[in-house]
Amino acid sequence: MGEKVVATRADLSDRQMYRRKLQSCLDALGRMLREERFDRPKGVMGVEIELNLADEQGLPLLNNAQVLTAIGSPDFQTELGRFNIEVNIAPHRLFGHVFEELREELDTGLRYADRRAAEAGARIVMVGILPTLEPDHTGLDAMSHNQRYSLLSDQILAARGEDITLDIEGVEHLQLESITMVAEAAATSLQLHLQVTPERFSSVWNAAQAICGPQLALGANSPFLFGRELWRETRPVLFQQACDTRSAELKAQGVRPITWFGERWVDSAYDLFEENLRYFPALLPICDDEDPAKVLASGGVPRLGEMRLHNGTIYRWNRPVYDVSGGVPHLRVENRALPAGPTVADTLANAAFFYGVVRVLAEQSRPIWTRLPFEKADENFQQAARYGVDAVFQWPRSGRAGRGGGLTTVPAVDLVLNELLPMAYQGLDAWGVEPADRDRYLGIIEQRCLRRVNGASWQSATFHRLREQHGMERPAALAAMTRRYMEHMRGGEPVHTWPVG
Repeated sequence: MGEKVVATRADLSDRQMYRRKLQSCLDALGRMLREERFDRPKGVMGVEIELNLADEQGLPLLNNAQVLTAIGSPDFQTELGRFNIEVNIAPHRLFGHVFEELREELDTGLRYADRRAAEAGARIVMVGILPTLEPDHTGLDAMSHNQRYSLLSDQILAARGEDITLDIEGVEHLQLESITMVAEAAATSLQLHLQVTPERFSSVWNAAQAICGPQLALGANSPFLFGRELWRETRPVLFQQACDTRSAELKAQGVRPITWFGERWVDSAYDLFEENLRYFPALLPICDDEDPAKVLASGGVPRLGEMRLHNGTIYRWNRPVYDVSGGVPHLRVENRALPAGPTVADTLANAAFFYGVVRVLAEQSRPIWTRLPFEKADENFQQAARYGVDAVFQWPRSGRAGRGGGLTTVPAVDLVLNELLPMAYQGLDAWGVEPADRDRYLGIIEQRCLRRVNGASWQSATFHRLREQHGMERPAALAAMTRRYMEHMRGGEPVHTWPVG
C-alpha cells in the first residue's frame, strides 16, 4: 500500500477511461503470456514484514516519520498507520543456506532499526496486532502522510456510503459503530514472495491457497484487538470489515468483498487479474500515459501501471503479482496470510514451511486442488483464523480419488505432523536448501505442534495468568503481557520456548 500516488479529485472521476486502460493492460498481459515473454527464475523468494511501534511500556506510538528518519534506510518504509513501518528484504535464491542468511540479515537489520527507533522514543514490535492498541489510536489523524492512503480511505467510504463498523465475535465480542480505515493498520503481516514461471503459476497459487489454513493455524499471532480477546488470528476478519466497500444491501446481493479468499481454483495468473477487473470497481482510478499495446509492438516491456495499482487494492491472501525487474517481466505469488512475528526464528520457520509444502503440492501427480473442494479450503482458513493451533480441518484422505470426495476431519497439528511437515522436508530438499537450515526451522514447526503453542496461544495464556494470579485489570495485563512479549522477541528464541506469565 505504500506506492506513491499523485492525483487530484478530478483525476478520480474518469472511471470509464480507467476501465479501458485496465482492459488494455489485461490484453497485454494475455499476449505476453501467450508469447512467453516472462523471466524464467530459479527459485527466487522475497520477504516483507510489517512492524508496530510502541514505547517501553508497550503502548502504541504514532511517530513512524521520526522513526524512519532515525533509521535512515530505504529497506524500511512507511505503512498506513503512524504506528506502523515495513521492512523489505532483497530477493534471495531459495537455495543453500538461504534461511540462515535471511536470519542474519533480518536480525541485524531489525536490531539496528530498534536501536535507532529508540532515539525517537520507540521500540519495534513484531506482532500481528499490537495488544495495547485502542480505537483512539486509529482515527484519521493516525494515518501516515501519504496521499494514496487518504484517497483510498475516501474512496472506500464513498463506495460504502456509510460508516465503517466492526462486529467480531470470538472469545469475546467487539462492536464498534464507527471506525476509520486506519483500523486496518492494526493488522501487520508477513508477506512471502515466490517468483514463478507462467506455466507453474496456477499450480503454485492453488497449492498456496490449499495450505492457507494449516499455515495460519501454526502461525496465528493476533488474538487481541482493541482490548478484546477475539479470534486466534483476528487479522482476516479485521481486514474484511475495516476495508469493506459494501453496504448491507450489497452484501445481501452476494457482491464480493475486496478482502477475499477467492472462490475457485485457477488455471492461469490471467484468471486472477481478469477477476479483479470483472468483479471490483476501481478505488484509485488513476491513469498514466503508457499504451501497453504500443509498448509491446515496439518490443518493449509495459509497466501495466493501472493493473498493478488496481491489484494492490484487492486483498487476496495469495495475491498475483506482475512486476518488471532489470527490464524483464516476471510473475510472483505473494502469500499474505500470516501475521508478523513473534521472532525472526519463528518468521523463518513459517517461511520454510510455506516454501517446502508449496513446492511438493504444486508438483503432485494428483494435485490437492483436484481432491479438496475450494470452499473447504476457504472453511479451513476461517477455522484456522478462529481457533489457531486448535483448529480442525476437512482434508482429503490419502489414497482416495475424486474431486469433493474422500474428505476426513483432522486436527491441524495432526495434519501438519503426519502429512504436511514431511512434505516440507521434501520440498526444501528439492529447492536445494541445506539440511542444517531445513532441520532447524522445520524443527520449530514440529515443536509448535507437539507443544500446541504459537504466538496467539502464548499471548492469551500470559494475559489470563496475569489477570488471575496477579489480579491485574485488563489494560494493565495487556500492557504487561506486551512488555514481556517485547522482551522475549528481542531475545530471539522461538515462541514455543517462552515461559507463560
